[in-house]
Amino acid sequence: MSRFLIVDDDAEIRDFIKTDLEMSGFSIDTATDGQMGLNMALKSDYELIILDVMMPKMDGFEVCQNIRKVNKKVPILLLTAKGAIEDKVKGFNCGADDYLVKPFDIQELLVRIRALLRRNAPVGNTSTNETLSLGEIKLFPESLETSIKGQIIKLTPTEFEILYCLMQYANKAVSLTTLLNEVWGYDEDEDVRMVRVHVGGLRQKIETNPKHPEFLHTVTGVGYKLTPFGEL
Repeated sequence: MSRFLIVDDDAEIRDFIKTDLEMSGFSIDTATDGQMGLNMALKSDYELIILDVMMPKMDGFEVCQNIRKVNKKVPILLLTAKGAIEDKVKGFNCGADDYLVKPFDIQELLVRIRALLRRNAPVGNTSTNETLSLGEIKLFPESLETSIKGQIIKLTPTEFEILYCLMQYANKAVSLTTLLNEVWGYDEDEDVRMVRVHVGGLRQKIETNPKHPEFLHTVTGVGYKLTPFGEL
């Protein structure tokens, strides 16, 4: 049974999420503030962590950032009343994998959770078990790493899935909708901004000069294109 951690100082929302997720077959632990949540996250192995942003003692951004210092793989979903793109960017930069704005429907939360679990599934249970090597880029699913011109780079599960998807369509434009469907498992126009933020983070890691990319290019009006042999 999958074991999750919910960190939220709002007892009503915390209990609402806990009850519904338990009814869906998940095992749930809860924390009532950021510091408590961080302590629990560092002491136990969870398959997913849901973090509220605005909390006493330590906000969700800081909790997320501290978790990522020791655990690169656990999926983290930020849950907040803030919907501004600046907050989403900050959350993703802290290491979050997804972002859901309150109020939300529990079914939407379940869709996000299942997509995160799918992306973080053990190597033997996912299509990314296949090691890809093309041009200057190699992917190593087991360690969630890529090699660019021989340099090993650690990726988040989301960054790895994006790069894996783009590798499948090497030298071809991939739409934002395709990325949403293949990486997140759903298609919502509002979330194309989320794709752009994650791609921006990936570009910072794999490009020598992100402003003049050699491998990961923006295709205006469409999405992105990966050129594993360098810029065409």
